[in-house]
Amino acid sequence: MRAAEEAGALLRSRFPDAFRVDVKGDDGDVVTELDLLAEELVTRRIAEHFPADRIRAEEGGDRGGPVTRRTWLVDPLDGSNNVVIGLPAYVVGIALCVDDEPVLGVVHDPVVGRTWRAVRGAGAYGPGGRLRVPPRPVGAPRPVLGWTQGHGLSAGDPVAWALKDGLEAGARRVLQLWAPLLTWSLLASGLIDGFVGYRAEEIDLPAGVLLATEAGLAVCGLDGGPFSPRIGQPDTARSYVAGRPEDLPYLLDLVARATTP
Repeated sequence: MRAAEEAGALLRSRFPDAFRVDVKGDDGDVVTELDLLAEELVTRRIAEHFPADRIRAEEGGDRGGPVTRRTWLVDPLDGSNNVVIGLPAYVVGIALCVDDEPVLGVVHDPVVGRTWRAVRGAGAYGPGGRLRVPPRPVGAPRPVLGWTQGHGLSAGDPVAWALKDGLEAGARRVLQLWAPLLTWSLLASGLIDGFVGYRAEEIDLPAGVLLATEAGLAVCGLDGGPFSPRIGQPDTARSYVAGRPEDLPYLLDLVARATTP
């Protein structure tokens, strides 16, 4: 938590325009000077305390000690595209996986100073204490949903387009925040009703899923089958539907109707 909050203070001090921006990859993604500075801060803190652990960071790749069961995942600036256009919607994310399964997750929102955290089997906590998402009220309006897709997908990917259209048809609103960890945190806090991801990025998935499940939410595959947030899987295994257990049948029906020819 301290590392995430220190990185958040650094980001906030340079937002909205005191940084350099570079293009990353061929899909129009960006990396900022802030990504690199925050990543160096977090990875250095982790390496100081856990020198034998592996660290996998969004920008710097893998680093650390010998073969180990423990891998830290660092997303130093989830929402880089938002930062570039001056939109204050970004977070710092850190996860620890043991034997590739998430056991700890931290998400810090520097904009308003909120921090969410979860430990496997010990619950999820936010600014107001323990997170326990209440049941959806009977007669509540259509759900507010989050949506994300992997960076590597083509702009015209037919499944992504079909899913987004299907969700729009059945939701009150669909949020695409360009910061999946922020969306997971809103879901775990009960501020939105569901979250659908298609071939999502790996770096922020374990912390997000852990926050949600420890808050009492359910996560499954697009077909309703089991979903695992373990690292090392192909992106085809990183599509999911998340929400309150009682809402999943409705969300899965939206997904099924959207993807059925």
